[in-house]
Amino acid sequence: MKEFEIAFPVGKEIDMEAVRAAAAKTMGISPKNVGQCVLLRKSLDARNEILYRYRMAAYRNDETPSEFRLEEFRNVAAAEPVTIIGAGPAGMFAAMKLLEKGFKPVILERGKDVHHRRFDVAGLSREGNLVPDSNYCFGEGGAGTFSDGKLYTRSTKRGDIREVLHRLVQFGASPEILTDAHPHIGSDRLPSIVENIRKCIEDHGGEYHFGCRVTDIVRKGDGTFDIMTADGSKWSSKKVILATGHSARDIYEMFAAKGWALEAKGFALGVRVEHPQSLINRIRYHGKYQPYMPAAEYSFVTQIEGRGVFSFCMCPGGILVPSSTENDGLVLNGMSNSARNSKWANSGVVVSVEPEDCPEYAKYGALALMHFQRDVEKRMFDVTGSFKSPAQRMMDFCRRVVSTGLPATSYHPGTVSAPLHELLPENISLRLKYAFPQIGNKEMKGYYTNEALLLGVESRTSSPVRIPRDPETLEHIGLPGLYPCGEGAGYAGGIVSSALDGINCASKIRA
Repeated sequence: MKEFEIAFPVGKEIDMEAVRAAAAKTMGISPKNVGQCVLLRKSLDARNEILYRYRMAAYRNDETPSEFRLEEFRNVAAAEPVTIIGAGPAGMFAAMKLLEKGFKPVILERGKDVHHRRFDVAGLSREGNLVPDSNYCFGEGGAGTFSDGKLYTRSTKRGDIREVLHRLVQFGASPEILTDAHPHIGSDRLPSIVENIRKCIEDHGGEYHFGCRVTDIVRKGDGTFDIMTADGSKWSSKKVILATGHSARDIYEMFAAKGWALEAKGFALGVRVEHPQSLINRIRYHGKYQPYMPAAEYSFVTQIEGRGVFSFCMCPGGILVPSSTENDGLVLNGMSNSARNSKWANSGVVVSVEPEDCPEYAKYGALALMHFQRDVEKRMFDVTGSFKSPAQRMMDFCRRVVSTGLPATSYHPGTVSAPLHELLPENISLRLKYAFPQIGNKEMKGYYTNEALLLGVESRTSSPVRIPRDPETLEHIGLPGLYPCGEGAGYAGGIVSSALDGINCASKIRA
């Protein structure tokens, strides 16, 4: 087997004769001796001519391509239970790994199942009715379910990404995610995949319990954990996977109250930036965009005064949504459906924040940045007293003037013109002020424009707290049998990395 790369213009069918000729040249053999050519990776190259680049694996006639195989699930109805707190990617993939190993996953989810959760997120966007335990962050599938379903991760050291992608295909995702360089599923398709995963887990003897917000965890003398939930239920098991997501502040506060180990962890905070998608298409495709081309996306990272400033969760052809989990705080996020066909593009543009950047919050110890995050969200909410977003045109923000008029936006609750340059913490505001012109002048000509709208605030990029665990066993350093997992524990940042962390934690559990 040998790998090679071949490119074809976007919109043109793959020429298999050209593929076989390229394979033969790479292998130094006659085309008639070339066997299968397998697509490994497909990526878009818009640097000059708009091309799809295909990374292929070529095999001789006498070679058989190896296939990735998933492990079979066992029936675990009568097996030893393992409690999983949270039904996001980390919790779901931990549950599936437990099925492989012969343990019974018992999943406690504070929110609703994904079908009923849809009504709550719609009510939040349309009427401003927040259900604290069922929203864009909480509920079956986790925060990623309604935020485009991006599946790429920068880290391959966590485990075999193929396991995550193949499982998603097994439950309904397009096989294209196996080879796309930037795979995504879409917020319109993810709910059915999440539901299919649940049904499979239940069919094999696992359990789901919705409306079970954990209020207390007690470790007894024999090592068993008693878990109390807000509905008055109690659950017991010797092993617990804690996969509550990056917004479960009550879990951090419970740990702090009990004196259990926590650590402050850097995160990033900034704004959502919305451009017309046609403008981003024009910039990224150098004026050569055609309707058959995918909606253009972008990413960037720069350094401003010793802190990273970068794009986050970019949603081409997407919309903006309210991701608040508290009635007095405002948080925004972006989402896209599978077609990515809205007329807007949005992305978080955020600045790295470390504990030393917020000395006035040091009194909160490990929860310092959580309180900083909450206060910024409350400041944004107080501007409008609702889930309408304070907003400002990009150039006005950098010039430090309030916008006299705002462009149309995909954000359904609406916007109010406000001085975001003053509402954001100064260390965030000043870095964004310098970053936007820099990006527009050096990386994306036309990006720095008053057609772009800034909305506040993008603050749930990752957890501002880490729950420390033993690097070998993955158990909490002071609570054997408890496995802090995923984004909420501070060990992941997205669907794939969270899923891999769930797999890793479940893999450590022994009878």
